[in-house]
Amino acid sequence: MTAKEYNLAIDEYADGIFRFAMKHLRNEMSSKDIVQEVFTKVWIKHEEISYEKVKSYLFTSAYHTILDWIKKEGKSGDIEYAGKERGFEDSTAFDLKDILEEALDRLPEIQKTVVMLRDYEGYNYAEIAEVTGLTESQVKVYIFRARQSLKEYIKKIELVV
Repeated sequence: MTAKEYNLAIDEYADGIFRFAMKHLRNEMSSKDIVQEVFTKVWIKHEEISYEKVKSYLFTSAYHTILDWIKKEGKSGDIEYAGKERGFEDSTAFDLKDILEEALDRLPEIQKTVVMLRDYEGYNYAEIAEVTGLTESQVKVYIFRARQSLKEYIKKIELVV
């Protein structure tokens, strides 16, 4: 990959990687760090990576970097802080976006990842399989289970609200 292609990759994919990291981490600074770290890794290996494969490489790298961050920092404390920062603890009026974000947080990491790649980023099953290291069948199963869990959670919230 040339320097020009690398800069083009930054323009095309940096926002998507940032959104992907934000959905997992709920922390703007950490998400920006993830984006920077991912593009640093790509630059180090830019001669080995073809431009046609850079999208997959970027999201695979982001996925693994996010998992490492979660292991290192601990997920529960960060999400609690993010919720308090938005004022959720005192609010009784939820909108659909807040409910969906809360439902996503309850999913196992792999289900959350595949749903976000599919529904937020528009990846197809083969691309998601490549990013996560799963088979296409596993991806489909995880997406199905995640959507079922999201649907059940939203039904429960509707009964309460």
